[in-house]
Amino acid sequence: MPTRARIDITPSDHVSAIVYAAAPETRAGIALLLAHGSGGNQMSPFLVDYATGLAARGIDVATFNFVYSEQRRKLPDRNDKLEACWRAVIAAARSGELSPEIARARLAIGGKSMGGRIASQVAASDGEGIAGLVALGYPLHPPGRPERLRTKHLPALAVPMLIVQGERDAFGTPDELRPVLRTLKAKNELFVVESGDHSFKVPKSAGTPQAQIHARVLDEIARWLRATGAA
Repeated sequence: MPTRARIDITPSDHVSAIVYAAAPETRAGIALLLAHGSGGNQMSPFLVDYATGLAARGIDVATFNFVYSEQRRKLPDRNDKLEACWRAVIAAARSGELSPEIARARLAIGGKSMGGRIASQVAASDGEGIAGLVALGYPLHPPGRPERLRTKHLPALAVPMLIVQGERDAFGTPDELRPVLRTLKAKNELFVVESGDHSFKVPKSAGTPQAQIHARVLDEIARWLRATGAA
């Protein structure tokens, strides 16, 4: 069963975290901290399903709220405050506040949309001790605004990165991402969800059950994390 933890961000702010423990016999030796997107929180069905699915595949996972979502505000915090929250969660993971297993494991960070973008900013500014980065639907630009790229920090990345991107993602298609990824020094992989949108949903006309789509994505993330953890 998932367990809960409290993480102090500042003397006046704290957030909650949920730890999804892998079964001891399948534990991969790498843990993933997973952040939510701008419009949700750690209890969003997407994040719960992915944390649960990865734990079932041997990956210890911890999710958390950003301060604004912990306080039930709709508008995301400023970038610096989002990054500070991420750093506090990473520190908590390393200190054993989340679980002894996560403290002992190699540590990867990532998240859905905004959560993954802020994780990439944190890794770009200081990637020491971070084994990998997982972005689930990287928000390359706002929908309909392809000129407003969120890529300035990416060349500074030195940690391996996996991006899972829907073929129809309004925040940036795989075709838009590929030229950016080719310029990076950091090792990176792009896994494309055929016919998928920003949350990897596919139309019924695609003929593939949604549960099967998510299972494929979870298998790919677990494979990549295991390979990264063994590196």
